[in-house]
Amino acid sequence: MSNADVIRGMYAAFGRGDVPAVLGAMAPDIVWNEAENFIYADNNPYLGPEAVLHGVFARLGGEWNGFAVKAEDVIDGGDSVVSTGRYVGAYKATGKSINAQFVHVWKFKNGKVASFQQYVDTLATSRATSA
Repeated sequence: MSNADVIRGMYAAFGRGDVPAVLGAMAPDIVWNEAENFIYADNNPYLGPEAVLHGVFARLGGEWNGFAVKAEDVIDGGDSVVSTGRYVGAYKATGKSINAQFVHVWKFKNGKVASFQQYVDTLATSRATSA
């Protein structure tokens, strides 16, 4: 299985709500960074799967209706995998929807995701999350 296949599997698992499978693909010392000026970048970097779970995934689940990661392209660069796509959903506090473009950069070490860097349309997200 290629690293790109691992990432495709992570997106599929996230879409099914199988968060343990997503976390299981991460190295115990993963370094996870949300995009600068993104609402969940407040605790960057998130160190370890538990930090990602509580600092990012739990907040997404609690603050959004229908939040989904729609990966469109996964580019296999060996130990580096890049994906493009869109985030969709509605922010519960405002009821406003997003359809925001993203790029994810995943880096692997010893078959596990060692780091993640998100790039996203933060203006679209800010508009959805602002009253």
